[in-house]
Amino acid sequence: MTPRSNFDKALKELQQDILRMASLVEHAVYDSVQSLVKLDVTGAAQVIMGDEMIDELFLEIEDKCVKLVATQHPMARDLRVVITGIKILLSLERMADHAVDIARATMCLSGHPLTVKPLQYIPEMARLAQRMIKDGLDAYVHNDVEKARAMCALDDDVDYLFARVFRELINCMMEDPKVVTQSAYLLYVSRYLERIADHATNIGEAVIYLVTGERKELN
Repeated sequence: MTPRSNFDKALKELQQDILRMASLVEHAVYDSVQSLVKLDVTGAAQVIMGDEMIDELFLEIEDKCVKLVATQHPMARDLRVVITGIKILLSLERMADHAVDIARATMCLSGHPLTVKPLQYIPEMARLAQRMIKDGLDAYVHNDVEKARAMCALDDDVDYLFARVFRELINCMMEDPKVVTQSAYLLYVSRYLERIADHATNIGEAVIYLVTGERKELN
């Protein structure tokens, strides 16, 4: 096998590793919100424990990226492939951290039924964020700039929901002091989901950079 073939094989393996990590992160985001809605402490604990596997995978793939740069000295588009992989890895790792943050909020809310109305918007925020992750990775696999742009545009919908949740939770706290603690944790959760969407947007920007070499700020 030629050096070029070896390098192409390594780049393909890198992509597959990133997709494997993305699948774990997507499930973590979904499970963290489901545990919140159901106040499922066991589910929340599983999300927290599962983060160790994601962290280990992150370090393993990051090390592969560093070795590729050190041993292959990639140039032009090859270098962009590796840089894009690192950018996507970082975004995925931060998403996983926010899924853990949501799970920890669930732990703090356990034992107290969720009664505030804005809770209904949080699963919708999570659904949009998960779609962004999936579409962003699809765009990465297929070098699809238009899909990356369309995915990034969904961030506006997440921001709209976040603003609505913020306003309504503040009103809930002003009207009923008994729900202040609950509302505060849900504010944190909505913020974590908003940040997950921001990191998904970063993936879209990385895909555009990979394909075109242009750096676009779409967040």
